[in-house]
Amino acid sequence: MDTLSALLNLLGHDDKKVFRSFLQRRNKRDDARNIVLFDLLNTDDISGVEKLYKKAKNRDSYHALRKRLQDSLLLFLSHKTFERSNSQSAEAMRLIVVSRFLLENNLDKTAFKSLAKAELLAVKLEEYNLLNDILLLKIQYAHSAYAENLEVLTDRLLINQQHMQREAKLNLAYAFLRQELRDVNLKGKLVNLTTLMMTTIRKYQIAVSDLMTYKSIYQILFIANEYAAIYQDYRFIERYIKRIHHFLKKQTKTNEQQLFYHLYVLYFLANFHFRNKDFASSREYLVEMKLHMEENNVYIAQFYPRQQLLLALNLYFTGNSGEAISILQQILLGSTQKYKQEDIEDIRVCLTMFLSLQHDHSCLRQLAMFQHTDLWYEKKMGMLWTIRKNLMEILIHAQFEHLDLAVSRLNSFKRRYSAYLASTHEERVLQFVNFVEKYLIKPDVVFHPAFQQDVQHLLKANQDIFHLCFLSWLMATWKKKSAYQIVLEHLASS
Repeated sequence: MDTLSALLNLLGHDDKKVFRSFLQRRNKRDDARNIVLFDLLNTDDISGVEKLYKKAKNRDSYHALRKRLQDSLLLFLSHKTFERSNSQSAEAMRLIVVSRFLLENNLDKTAFKSLAKAELLAVKLEEYNLLNDILLLKIQYAHSAYAENLEVLTDRLLINQQHMQREAKLNLAYAFLRQELRDVNLKGKLVNLTTLMMTTIRKYQIAVSDLMTYKSIYQILFIANEYAAIYQDYRFIERYIKRIHHFLKKQTKTNEQQLFYHLYVLYFLANFHFRNKDFASSREYLVEMKLHMEENNVYIAQFYPRQQLLLALNLYFTGNSGEAISILQQILLGSTQKYKQEDIEDIRVCLTMFLSLQHDHSCLRQLAMFQHTDLWYEKKMGMLWTIRKNLMEILIHAQFEHLDLAVSRLNSFKRRYSAYLASTHEERVLQFVNFVEKYLIKPDVVFHPAFQQDVQHLLKANQDIFHLCFLSWLMATWKKKSAYQIVLEHLASS
């Protein structure tokens, strides 16, 4: 999808009507074609778009028209976002803009009252950049009769700049770690996360006390969760998790700005406990997460699908498969425009896995809905996600006796990912692929004791819950049980 079409998809039905009126007001000529192009794109009239500029020499004019329409749409979206935002940060920004206008028009008394309100909001929200703008504006008009003492303003500005510098260091460290994580995920780079994080903290001269804020906790947990997911080991962050528990207990109430990071922290903690099979603790964090979302529904669209997905996973692996499947199906109903594409793909892959483990043929319908290329999934969802999705596809086709298709998919998988898996020392995945290949070539091999012992040994070597799901599929071929039943039995005995 091109950028202009993607931007148009952000508009609802009513917004499109308002945008059309917005274009009409801005047009200075009666023969402007931007509204015609908007109507054609809005109705997906491809033939009409092609007729808009028929001759090849007019293609430059067509692209210029698209560029003008895109610029108008970006301007409209910026106005709309600002007008609809009821956040305290937006209110502080409005007050700064108004105050500057009032000061330029010699209405100093009202301006400084507005700036005082804006400063209170900025301090409360820990919006150091906004506070910097407010203090600089106050200093610029320090000669006014309504201004505060210049020395007091200067002290506040210098203290605030220290906060800004600390935040900048944290953001630089986070950006560096995210870059390293990208190379781990997409290029197979090998790193020791603990060493990397300590080196990064020293490199950017970050104090340990600076790491105990909602934002820094979110940043560290994001990196740690991604790294742990790649290496299927969540134990190495347990010590830091205990410190976070202690931090959260001391907090009384989070403001709106902190709420975004607080929700992420709760989600990461719920995921950490889920991956360690502590389902009760995971559910507790998910309940708390839901309560915070209901108190302020600004973040529901962003966090609700993730919270529900993790809730469904907890339910599924505690024997409540029907409720878990229902939750995921409800989210997918009419949600493609409402939630992020990454969330939809995550939900669909989990629903497909749930159904497959229970030998439900409807998993084939879900599988058919993954219509993007491997390259798209690798860039959008990550290498690990794409590898799991492809392995699941092979198993499902084998499960329902589409053996030729399963063999074809397996051969494609080996051509594309064998070198990557070898370079990242993912011997367990390669070993699992070898087991599947043996089964596809000679299904009776699963009844050989040596084969069964090898599968059991691989399971003991890695107790990750998703690793268990893949191996349970193989174990189901000789135990004559559903893979889901094997998963539940193993979890009950562990």
